[in-house]
Amino acid sequence: MGEKLALLGGPKAVTRDAGEATRWPIITEEDEAAVLEVLRSGDMSGTGVTKVFEQEFGAYFGMPHCLAHCNGTAALLSAMFACGIGVGDEIICPSVTYWASALPVYQLGGTVVFADCDLDTLNIDPADIERHISNRTKAIVVVHYCGYPCEMDEIMVIARRHGLKVIEDVSHAQGSLYQGRLTGTIGDVAAMSLMSGKSLVAGEAGMLVTRDRGIWERAVAFGHYERHGDLTDPDLVRYKGFAFGGVKHRLMQLASALGRVQLRHYTARIEAIQSAMNYFWDLLEGCPGVKAHRPPKGSGSTMGGWYAAKGLYRAEELGGLDIDRFCEAVSAEGCSIGAGANTAMHLHPLLNDADLYGHGKPTRIANSARDLRQPPGSLPRSEKLGRAVFRIPHFKHLYKDVIEEHAAAIRKVAERADEL
Repeated sequence: MGEKLALLGGPKAVTRDAGEATRWPIITEEDEAAVLEVLRSGDMSGTGVTKVFEQEFGAYFGMPHCLAHCNGTAALLSAMFACGIGVGDEIICPSVTYWASALPVYQLGGTVVFADCDLDTLNIDPADIERHISNRTKAIVVVHYCGYPCEMDEIMVIARRHGLKVIEDVSHAQGSLYQGRLTGTIGDVAAMSLMSGKSLVAGEAGMLVTRDRGIWERAVAFGHYERHGDLTDPDLVRYKGFAFGGVKHRLMQLASALGRVQLRHYTARIEAIQSAMNYFWDLLEGCPGVKAHRPPKGSGSTMGGWYAAKGLYRAEELGGLDIDRFCEAVSAEGCSIGAGANTAMHLHPLLNDADLYGHGKPTRIANSARDLRQPPGSLPRSEKLGRAVFRIPHFKHLYKDVIEEHAAAIRKVAERADEL
């Protein structure tokens, strides 16, 4: 039956250091020179470099309007405000995602209702959205989780039927394709993070892109007081000079300079990542208990930079082996993996009993006409998701010998699961 599992005293499957295969971000002298040029000019808080970055970023997405923010959370907040979300309004959002996809709505006096996910895509399930729509719903926030594109055609049909805005959170999916179209170009507006762990890096930054000039102008008005000269809407011009949201969302130009260089190389880098990650999963085709988290081949959909790469775990194929024990055994082979995903927000106390602004009741329901809290059991797949996925190595280059060893470690454990 081959070599004994390393966890039980056998030799490790992985003998090579992953090293450059997984290092990220990639910073070169070109990045350093661009940042130093801004630093030495003293113009860190200007907008000249940032506006060029916005033009180039918008061109990458094929979008006419782009606005840089100090981080992705700010961009998401701006997108919500720009879509007209205010006191008493509701958004629908997946429960399993980073908190910034939902919690900024509190600052606008709105609240959130969560929809369940699909356990293969890990994204919001379009079939579960409609039952959560009320007369207070204003927008659907979709998150292309870990780079996997949401089922945007179905979601857009639902949104248009009910007159809702669609905000795409593209923080995990810059460069991912949905049936040949870039994520972030399908909804009404897209917002995303470009922090240093993301696939597209600008240090700490956020971007908003849209085809709608009105949405863009409202985002400018909200947190970019120094750019109110670009406003044309009389209802906005009337109040120019003061940030409508009482916030300053300007992006520091050191980040803009870094982002410009990173964007220049981004297409080639995600091609390398896709080659490496697809090779990894191709090696694991047919492996029991393990399934690739990627769109079907030939669908026209891709994983972009494959941010926060995950594998799908099917314990029933391995005799019910606990995912933690599986991950422990694979990690002992030299392939470091771990179970889990983002916390299901609908169960978190911050979303259920925290009174953040002194309303005398939980913030989530303070501006709602109903108690929309969702107890355990209300979103069963979201509640199960953390035990149904595991973190995998995020390969950035097609170093076949390294990738083959890591894939072999997973297959070795899966095929000897009965020994655990």
